[in-house]
Amino acid sequence: MHLLLVILFFLEAQFCVQSSDSNSPAGENLATNGLPFPWSKVRLPSYIVPVHYHLLIHPNLTTLRFNGSVKIEIDVKNNTNWVVLHSKNLKIFTATVLDEHEAHLSDKVLSVLEYPSHEQIAIFSPKILTSGEKYFLYLEFGAPLSDGFYGFYKSTYKTKAGETRVLASTHFEPTSARMALPCFDEPIFKANYTVRIRRGPSHIALSNMPLEQTVEIGNGLFEDQFEVSVRMSSYLLAFIVCDFRSVSGMTATGINITIYAVPEKWHQTHYALEAALRLLEFYEQYFNILYPLPKLDLIAIPDFQAGAMENWGLTTYRETSLLYDPDISSASDKLWVTMVIGHELAHQWFGNLVTMEWWNDIWLNEGFARYMEFVSLEAVYPELKVEDHFLDTCFGAIGRDSLNSSRPISSLAENPAQIEEMFDTVSYDKGACILHMLRNFLTNEGFQSGIIRYLHRFKYSNARNEDLWDSLIKTCSEEEFTAGEYCYSSTQATKNAYRFAGEHIDLKKMMYTWTLQKGIPLITVKRQGRKLYIGQERFLKIVLPDDPSWHSLQEGYLWHIPLTYKTSHSDYEMKHILTTKSDVLTLDEEVDWVKLNSDMNGYYIVHYDEEGWNALTELLRINHTALSFKDRASLIHNAFQLVTAGRLSLNRALDLIGYLKSETHNVPLLQGLGYLQSFYKMIEKRNIADITHNLKTYILQYFRDVIDKQSWSDDGMVSDRRLREEVLSLACDFDYPPCLEKAKHLYNSWVESNGAISLPTDVSETVYMVGAQDDSGWAYLLEKYGVSMCETEKSKFLSALASSKDSEKLSRLLQLGMDGTLIKTQNLPSLIYLVAKNPVGHFLAWDFVKKHWDELVEKFPLGSFGIRNIIVGTVTQFSSTEELREVGCSFVVLKGMIICFDGSFTALLFVLFV
Repeated sequence: MHLLLVILFFLEAQFCVQSSDSNSPAGENLATNGLPFPWSKVRLPSYIVPVHYHLLIHPNLTTLRFNGSVKIEIDVKNNTNWVVLHSKNLKIFTATVLDEHEAHLSDKVLSVLEYPSHEQIAIFSPKILTSGEKYFLYLEFGAPLSDGFYGFYKSTYKTKAGETRVLASTHFEPTSARMALPCFDEPIFKANYTVRIRRGPSHIALSNMPLEQTVEIGNGLFEDQFEVSVRMSSYLLAFIVCDFRSVSGMTATGINITIYAVPEKWHQTHYALEAALRLLEFYEQYFNILYPLPKLDLIAIPDFQAGAMENWGLTTYRETSLLYDPDISSASDKLWVTMVIGHELAHQWFGNLVTMEWWNDIWLNEGFARYMEFVSLEAVYPELKVEDHFLDTCFGAIGRDSLNSSRPISSLAENPAQIEEMFDTVSYDKGACILHMLRNFLTNEGFQSGIIRYLHRFKYSNARNEDLWDSLIKTCSEEEFTAGEYCYSSTQATKNAYRFAGEHIDLKKMMYTWTLQKGIPLITVKRQGRKLYIGQERFLKIVLPDDPSWHSLQEGYLWHIPLTYKTSHSDYEMKHILTTKSDVLTLDEEVDWVKLNSDMNGYYIVHYDEEGWNALTELLRINHTALSFKDRASLIHNAFQLVTAGRLSLNRALDLIGYLKSETHNVPLLQGLGYLQSFYKMIEKRNIADITHNLKTYILQYFRDVIDKQSWSDDGMVSDRRLREEVLSLACDFDYPPCLEKAKHLYNSWVESNGAISLPTDVSETVYMVGAQDDSGWAYLLEKYGVSMCETEKSKFLSALASSKDSEKLSRLLQLGMDGTLIKTQNLPSLIYLVAKNPVGHFLAWDFVKKHWDELVEKFPLGSFGIRNIIVGTVTQFSSTEELREVGCSFVVLKGMIICFDGSFTALLFVLFV
C-alpha cells in the first residue's frame, strides 16, 4: 500500500469498518488448490466447538523451524462433513478425524483446503460428523520460527562475551495462535490445553501450567509435559524454550511466582518478584476470587514489540517493562515496571478469567487492566504517587477522542487488521477514564462489589459490554432502593434505575452513551446570580461553532453526564446528572467562583463564560491551594485544549497559568510547562530565530526558580524526582548555562571512570544528552550502547544519541535500526520518533520512512503498535503548510490555527498555532 494513502486514510480506515463477511456462495471462495472453500465468512462457524487441545511442539533452535502435532477434541453442534478452523503460514502434513475411541473415520488421506485471505483451513470427512457425538481432529504441521513478533517466533540476545544465543517464544494476541498451531482462534472458543514441549538439555521449557514431568526421549532430547490448563481462549496459550535464570517466591495463598530473564540480567529481576507477590495478593483480596492457577511466571523477552502480554500463568514482557536495576533505573522507570506488572496481573481476572465475547469489546480487557494499574498501585505502593500519572492518562485519551476520527469504545472489528487496531488509546485510556468516572459515581464500595459480581457471574466464560452494566448493581427491595442503597430496584417500573444525587438513573442507558458513541462532551457554564446555565455539546478540535459543518458533526450526540462541582462557599462536592442538551442549576447562595468536574473525576471538558474564567484565574493568583492539584492541572489542560479548538484565546490560557511561579505540585507545574514547551518546539522547527530565542528566554526566566531548586541527585519523594527529571531535561535542552555546566561535569567524570561511577538515575538521560553533542561523546555513548546489559540504560543512551544536531549521525542511527543488529528491530519505531522530534531530524525521519516504507510494513504489519508509532511519530512533527503538503493534506486557516484534514474531516494530523 502506498505510504501517502496510508497516511491520508490511516484513521478513517481504522474506524469506518466495513463487514468482511462474504455473503456470496461458497463456490466463489476458492482454496489455494482451486477447489471451492466451504465457508465464506471471516469468523468461524459455530457448529463445531473445541473442548480440549493435546499439543506437542518441538522448536529446533539450530534450524530455526518447529514441528508439532495437535489432537483437538471437538463438540459437533450440527451434522456436517466439514471442519473449518484457523491456520496461517503452517504446512499441514497430516489431517485425520477420529471417533470417540480415537479410531480413524476414514482409511483415506484427508485433504486440507487452505484459504489464506481468511487464514482458514477446512478438512473434509467422508463420514458425516453427527451432532452430539465426540470426535478428535488430529493434525501434524510445521513452519519456520517467525522473524517478527507474532506467533511462535525466534528471539536472540548477546552475552557479555559476545555470543549470540537463540530462544523461541510466543505472542498470540489477538489473532496469531493460528501461526503456531491449527486452532479455533477466536475468544469465544475456550478450551483446555495439554502441552508437551521437546527441547535440548541446555534449555528449559515453559508453558501456562506447571511442569508435570520430564521424559528423556533419546537423541539428546527431553520432553516436558505440563499439567492440563483451565478453560481459556487460544490467544492466552503460551510456550517458550530458552536458557534463562529465575528467582521465585510464594504468595500467602500458596501461588508460586517466578521471574525469568537472560542469565546475565538475573540481578535485575528481584524488584519484579516483590511487586508481583504484593500485587497478586492485592487482586485476590480486591476481586474476592483466588488466582486459579498454581503458578504465575513473568518472563522478560529480548525481542518484544508490545509492552507485555497477559498469557494465563506465563506473562511475557519487554525487558524495559519487567527488569529494574536500582543503580541505573530512575523513579519513572520503577513506576513504569510496577504499572505494567499491575496491568498484566489484573488481566488474570479481566481478560483471562472473564473474556470479551468478541474483539469489539476488547476494552473490557484493556480498559479494566489499565484502570486497575492505578487502583492497585494506589493501595499497594502509595509512595509511587500513581494518581499523579492518571490525569495524564485521561488527558491523552481526550486528545485522541476530540478528533472526529475517533471511534466508540465498543466498535466493529472483523478481520485481523481491524482487530489489531482496536488496541489503542480509546480501548486502554478512555476505557480506564470512564471506569474511573463510574467508580466515583457508584462509590468505591459500590464499584468493587459490582465487578466482583461480574467476575463471579462470567468466570471461565465470555461477556459483552452490556453484561458489565447488568452486573454492577445488585437487585434489592424497593425499601432498600428508596433508602439510597447501591442497587437496582426489584420493581419493573424502575428496573436498571440507580439513585444518584436524589435522582433515579438508568445505569445501562447512561453507560451506553459513553461506550457506543465516540467523542467527549464539552460542558459550557454560564453563571448569573445563583443560576448556573449548563449546556453540553461534542468537543471537537477540527471545526469551530461558526463553521457550516459544525452542526452536522454535533447531531445525535448526547451523553448522560454525572456532573460534580465545587464553589467558593462549599466545603463538599455537589452532584447533578445532565441527561439533556441544557439545564439550569440553582445554587444555595451567591458565590465567587464555581469549578466543575471536581478532581477531574469526570470524562469531559469544561468551558466557562468570561466571568467564570476571570474568577478562576484570580483564585489561582491569590490562593491556588483553594483548589486541589488535580483541579488546578485540569483547569490548565481544559484551557489549552479550548485554545486548540479555537474556543478560548491563547492570552486567556497564558493568564491562567500566570500563577505557576507559586505552584509547588509537580502535576500542574508540568502541565503548564508542557504546553509552553510544545509551543517552543513548534516555533523552533519553523526556523524563526528571534521568536525562538525570545520564547526560550521567557520560559527559562519564568521557571528559573523551579529549575534552580533542583538537585542533581536521587533524593526526595517520587513526585519530586519526576519533576526534577523533567525540569532539568528542559533546562539543558534550552541551553541554560548552569544546567549545561553541571551536566558536562557529570558526563566527563563518568567517561573518565569508563562508566564505573553511577550517575544519579533521574538525571542520567539529561547528562547523556549533553554529552552526546560532540563527536567523541556521541561515539562513546554508541560504544556503551553496544555493551550495556541493561535495556533501561540502553534506552537512555538511544535517546541521547538521537538528540545529536548532526544529521549524518542521525542517518547512521536510523540505518542501524533498520539493520536490527546493534539496535534491535523492536526499538526502530521509537528510534524513528526520537529522530523525528529532533529539529534537525524531523525531515530526515520522514524521508527515511518514505524510502523504507515497504520494509517497515514487513517488519511491523499495518495496524500494529509499531507502524502506528512510526506514522504518528513522523507526521505530527510537521508544523507548516509546506511540510503538511508532503502528506497530501488540504488546509484551512481558522481563528489563527492551521488545521490539516482530509475531505471528510476524518484524518486530522496536526494543529498549529500561528
